[in-house]
Amino acid sequence: MGKMLRGILELWVLVVLVTAETDNPVTDALIEVPEVPSEESVPLPLPGMLYPRESESREVRSLDGLWDFAVSPPGDSAKGIRDQWYQDNLSRSIPVMQMPVPSSYNDITTSKALRDHVGPVWYERSFFVPLSWAEQRVFVRFGSVNYLAQVWINGEIVTNHEIGHLPFEAEINSFLVFGGKNRITVAVDNSLLQTSIPQGRVNPVPADNGTAWVQSYSFDFFNYAGIHRPVLLSTKPRVYISDITIKTSISGDTGIIKYSIEAAGNLDGEVPECSVSLREENSTLVAEGDIPGFTGTLKIPDANLWWPRSMSDTPGYLYTLEIILTVPNSTIRDIYRLPIGIRTIKWTNKTLLINDRPVYLRGFGRHEDSIIRGRGLDLVTMTRDYELLKWIGANAYRTSHYPYSDEVMDMADREGFLVIDECPAVDTENFSPELLKRHKTSISELIRRDKNRPSVLMWSISNEPRTSLPGADTYFKQVALHTKTTDPTRPITIALSTSYTQDRAAQYLDIISFNRYNSWYANPGRLDMIVDRVVSEAQSWHKKYNKPVLMSEYGADTQPGLHELPDYIWSEEYQAAVLSRHFQAFDRLREAGWFVGEFIWNFADFRTAQTYTRVGGNKKGIFTRCRQPKMAAHLVRKRYHALGVELDGAQLPGDLEIYAASFLPRDEF
Repeated sequence: MGKMLRGILELWVLVVLVTAETDNPVTDALIEVPEVPSEESVPLPLPGMLYPRESESREVRSLDGLWDFAVSPPGDSAKGIRDQWYQDNLSRSIPVMQMPVPSSYNDITTSKALRDHVGPVWYERSFFVPLSWAEQRVFVRFGSVNYLAQVWINGEIVTNHEIGHLPFEAEINSFLVFGGKNRITVAVDNSLLQTSIPQGRVNPVPADNGTAWVQSYSFDFFNYAGIHRPVLLSTKPRVYISDITIKTSISGDTGIIKYSIEAAGNLDGEVPECSVSLREENSTLVAEGDIPGFTGTLKIPDANLWWPRSMSDTPGYLYTLEIILTVPNSTIRDIYRLPIGIRTIKWTNKTLLINDRPVYLRGFGRHEDSIIRGRGLDLVTMTRDYELLKWIGANAYRTSHYPYSDEVMDMADREGFLVIDECPAVDTENFSPELLKRHKTSISELIRRDKNRPSVLMWSISNEPRTSLPGADTYFKQVALHTKTTDPTRPITIALSTSYTQDRAAQYLDIISFNRYNSWYANPGRLDMIVDRVVSEAQSWHKKYNKPVLMSEYGADTQPGLHELPDYIWSEEYQAAVLSRHFQAFDRLREAGWFVGEFIWNFADFRTAQTYTRVGGNKKGIFTRCRQPKMAAHLVRKRYHALGVELDGAQLPGDLEIYAASFLPRDEF
């Protein structure tokens, strides 16, 4: 235990002192970094981490709610570790307040210091564990903690995790008091360095009262911090189902499911047995494994396929895969049920296909962001967002710029939305072996979590990395190979912002995605400089690489309620006009046959770091941060539903138009 704690202390000091970067402010030239090795090693599989689901053999309890919360004192970030605050109630070491979990802590209080805090904060709460759990394995799972987390139970270190937006868990039996009260303590550090995912810097800056440590980063969203997603206690039998991997295919009207089950916890000489069955949404049994075992194939005649929205009257159809694990001559029995969809993904140099039908993506880049809650999971906001996505006629979105919560992804599966699943790497630069290792880890953890989801269409391995820099070729060759080796069943992409003439990474991708802000960052106010530029750039990407192309970001900031005629930059009219010009370009590109999607930036307004170019945050959303439509939302709704009619044979909603006159000179579409 002492050796483990020393290692964790060293990691903590590395984060909180950040002395190695004090001479490299964000405006400095790129720092010198070790060269990335040219060869990719074969990725080792991660241990399974199934989402905690209740069953006859498993119990799940939530630790969400109000936790005690404290901030490390200014100028002494390591005090909590040094004084071992985790050894006793937190309130005996430092004054505490109540902080809701899940949430970001930044916007909840009226404290500017807490909103902009850089470094460790501390969470703690007590909980009871029933005596009946003593014969089970007990795990604690965090859906996401940003950025660095360390967890103690009853004063003993349990686990630590680096990289936000992804889950981690630990078995905790040896630390618990069964039939009694327990205490869990979590230290969270939001510091971002040049070797973190995403990258940032922490620098000393002279201030009126001394020196302030200032976090800087180049990405354009606020670095919210805290325990962002649910904290769950769960039980598993001594021998349990540890992982499930499925691959689906179609032969005529027959759906085919190949499965691989992993077990853990069995003793030497114990050989668990496994049976697998499949049930419809109404629980009707439709298939069973012919031979009990951990691998096998299920065939479902007249299968209900998983379809994206507008491509079927019943999008998002899910079966339930039921796995029962037993141990001979034992009462041990584990049951796990996994929702799955039967669908295929294929891609060529010109198109994307779902269930052998071409699919055209129309949607958004988004953020997990809402007022007060920050990046904390909020089921109300999540549900509202999906209602708006359905209202507007979208069929896809990108999880910009990090993996979204399990709950958000569950709803994408159920509602039939296609997802470009993005790892947390943003504006990647200063390529180093340590950064590469963490980048690969983030992708491995993302694929482990989402590999069985029918909604996940492709993996995005970075957003706007500096792919023109020396070293980008070798670095992204390795990241791409790592991703495709870990999951060869889906295409990979990067949201590229570098020009096709300078980029060094697109050669390793399956789909070319590019971000460009014509008539905003380039040629602001000039609506006559959009169509030809978008068409020309997309054509150039395809000509160079002979791969499908989509536009992953475009748009314009808009101050809600600002109206100008003729349209003027920042007005609602201007945003609508910018989108309209892009629509013209996209329709020209669609005729070529290799242009596969359009994603507006952004779905809704969101918070950013403070800067004179952002009035309360990024306002490129077609919905406000309160999830109300701007003028452009009604235009986009007409387009997306029209595309559904044209491409998928969908029906127009009855409320798409309001009555204006008995005669219109031309069809609206």
